Amino acid sequence: MTASLSENSRLAIMKVRLNEPYLIINIFLAGVIMLVMIYSGIFSPDNNSYPVECIHEKLTGEPCVSCGLSHSFSLILRGRIDEAYQWNEYGMRIFLFFASQLILRIVFSRIYINHPELRKHLIIYDIIGSLTIFLIAFMPFLIWIFRFS
Repeated sequence: MTASLSENSRLAIMKVRLNEPYLIINIFLAGVIMLVMIYSGIFSPDNNSYPVECIHEKLTGEPCVSCGLSHSFSLILRGRIDEAYQWNEYGMRIFLFFASQLILRIVFSRIYINHPELRKHLIIYDIIGSLTIFLIAFMPFLIWIFRFS
């Protein structure tokens, strides 16, 4: 009897994972964040071999507020924090945003699966918390963008 209950629980969890938009979104966002981290880990700031260049700087000849983020992320992953700040003063706050979001996607997904009674509140807390963290991390970028509007 115990084996069938655990098997039923596993099937229920698998069903929840496949059918819930909240979990699908969390998996997608966690995947994107992992790709950003992998990109930052693969390309070396010492070789300056980043395949993505700043379009704004190419078009205008002036650096934008996000120039140097790839270098900054790569240096943060390698523990070279002082150098990371030299490439982009906001790199650490953006990196921490992505790192916190990766952790939140995993933790909130587990809570969502294991505590169905909390789902509605969890989603509300997730939205409010993530929006707050986003605004704190990206405020300099938003100010810079709307300065040109």
